[in-house]
Amino acid sequence: MLVFDARKHGISKLMNWNSISFDWNQARSFLAVAEERSLSAAAEVLGVTQPTITRQIAALEKDLEVTLFERSGRSVSLTPIGLNLLDHVRIMADGANLMSLTASGQSQAIEGLVRISATEVTASYVLPPMLDQLMAIAPQLELDILADNQLSDLLVREADIAIRHVRPDQPHLIAKLVCEDPARFYAVAKYVECYGQPKLDEDHSQHQFVSFGDVEGMLEHLLKLGLVLTKKNFKYVSRSQIVEWEIARQGHGIAIMTDRIAAKFPEFEPVLTEIEPFSIPTWLVAHRELHTSRRIRLVFDLLTNCLSE
Repeated sequence: MLVFDARKHGISKLMNWNSISFDWNQARSFLAVAEERSLSAAAEVLGVTQPTITRQIAALEKDLEVTLFERSGRSVSLTPIGLNLLDHVRIMADGANLMSLTASGQSQAIEGLVRISATEVTASYVLPPMLDQLMAIAPQLELDILADNQLSDLLVREADIAIRHVRPDQPHLIAKLVCEDPARFYAVAKYVECYGQPKLDEDHSQHQFVSFGDVEGMLEHLLKLGLVLTKKNFKYVSRSQIVEWEIARQGHGIAIMTDRIAAKFPEFEPVLTEIEPFSIPTWLVAHRELHTSRRIRLVFDLLTNCLSE
């Protein structure tokens, strides 16, 4: 488990305690409105009235001397300043929840099964490093990790928590955007030695790209980026992300992967670096039971903490 020594980093000397003066309830209301995207929905999840939420947001904006939301009828949207503050308030909320559980001893008493669904690469390369932290906090928990590239149906309880790259549209689900990972083209040295270093403005007929599932869809997307490709550039196709990545790791083609995953494989190097990285959002999704189940809430908060780092 990582231990952060504030004195080692000079935080205690640099901290301006007088600047920490805003009300946590106001920040909590700000987070709820940002997550739920409406004042009424935020009031419902916090168990307060909508006028209370409105007053707390107004007070926070006055204290910080900024505008956090733009109002349009019944809907609200974050201003650029509000968006910049959102991740900081999320971290505060996650830390406050974990602190409360640890201090009260409740986390040690949490036990039972939690099902988590995730894509193959997330289940294989992202989740396992988090298990030490989870077991240290709640050793009686059991995890069932469902590695599936298809979206699980939380409404029929196929999983308790889902890690997805698309925001759900079902109203009975809670969704939280925890990070947006950059992704780019990767290849190993063996591939580059055999086929040469691919360049955006050069002929690509000799290059191979490994497709995850839909070749037509991927080809259409890559053509929009300026790559001159045909179906002949996709000899290798798989609906398994692990297989796709392994084909590229053996030097047979170029694959797209997030930097978070690629960093675990030093044999890979970025190629086609003239193309801007893609942004891959990661959403944590859970049923409304998240508000009443301590074990699901604990896992949800820990995943939020780890994925947002």
